[in-house]
Amino acid sequence: MSGILLVRDIMTRNVKTVRTDDSVLSVVRKMNKFRIGSLIVTNNGRPVGIITERDILEKIVEQRLDPEAVLARHIMSSPLVTIDPNTPVEEAARLMAEKQIKRLAVVEDDRLVGIVSSTDIMRASPTHISILEELFRVE
Repeated sequence: MSGILLVRDIMTRNVKTVRTDDSVLSVVRKMNKFRIGSLIVTNNGRPVGIITERDILEKIVEQRLDPEAVLARHIMSSPLVTIDPNTPVEEAARLMAEKQIKRLAVVEDDRLVGIVSSTDIMRASPTHISILEELFRVE
């Protein structure tokens, strides 16, 4: 099994989260504070969704809604697509391409332990770029 790159080897461990009942304004403030493009949404400590910059643009800005009045649960993408930390990176890349997403929540025993992005995969494993090219061609 040595030589196989696993999700746990490349994932980001310090994942920023928000709760389902947080306002979209607080979501945006957190994204800006940490200069990140997505946050995992939790309910009672369990990961249940994800909010990306695109969600905010499409569901708040374009619709001209008040970000202070809309809750995270109303704009999050759910169900959350997750992966186990011991999964080979190649499988993560295939899952992203299949689901047409750029980020996977890494979950172990119903606990959020990290996040892995298509950029993480490209940086760590250039041989998997062809798999991820499918994802970017779709957009």
